[in-house]
Amino acid sequence: MEFTKGHGTGNDFVILPDPDGALDLTPGLVAALCDRRRGLGGDGVLRVVRAAKHPEGVGQAAEAEWFMDYWNADGSPAEMCGNGVRVFVRYLLDTGLTAPTGETVPVATRAGIVRARLDGDQVAVEMRRPRLFGAATATLGGLSLPGTAVDVGNPHLVCALPAGLDLPGLDLTRAPGFDETVFPTGTNVEFTSSADPVAGTDAHVLMRVYERGSAETLSCGTGACAVGAVALRDIGLDTGTVAVDVPGGRLTIRITEDSCWLTGPAVLVATGTLVPATS
Repeated sequence: MEFTKGHGTGNDFVILPDPDGALDLTPGLVAALCDRRRGLGGDGVLRVVRAAKHPEGVGQAAEAEWFMDYWNADGSPAEMCGNGVRVFVRYLLDTGLTAPTGETVPVATRAGIVRARLDGDQVAVEMRRPRLFGAATATLGGLSLPGTAVDVGNPHLVCALPAGLDLPGLDLTRAPGFDETVFPTGTNVEFTSSADPVAGTDAHVLMRVYERGSAETLSCGTGACAVGAVALRDIGLDTGTVAVDVPGGRLTIRITEDSCWLTGPAVLVATGTLVPATS
């Protein structure tokens, strides 16, 4: 089994080329691959499969050749991953599976079709406009933090820290609590604080995230989109540009009337062949 390892602002993935959908990808195999001591290590697995060859992608095959079969590190499948799409498209371009035509590259996902393009040495992906759909609360240790529920094709809970709480000091070694009636399938939880303005943006936010199925990660693309939408709302804007600094680097969020662009680095760092497991 061949693999490639890649990351987007430290959000890292094991990429498995499987054009014809022949690989028996199981939750146990995914978890083993993502194990940072006994496997390759990663926040998730990106299987590269033709949409027409995947049961969840076949309905999108007329619009996109490739389906991003994304799995969390614990072996659970997920609807969408913003950094994952950017790394996925970098892989398609670098391996010649998609030609760099100068136009957007469509990718089929469980959350629908998303489109990506090169932006200098970075990759930008156009996703659905985040939908803010209510108030919710996260609990962390003895803290109860009000936040905003956001749908970006997958669920998010964005909590701005009140004055006096230090973002780097939060203990995210355990999963935050949340209202399961609001998030029946679980949620990613983002914690944020505001920062000094960045030229060319409407807001600048610092973010840490606990990802559903993966624990704390260095970055979360859809989470940054959710955070960007909340930041714009909080300053009275419906559209605009937000710089979101995550532990792994900076992502730029541009929200338009009908979509959300996520831009940042996407890097492939290694390729290799997996050795079959022995008993």
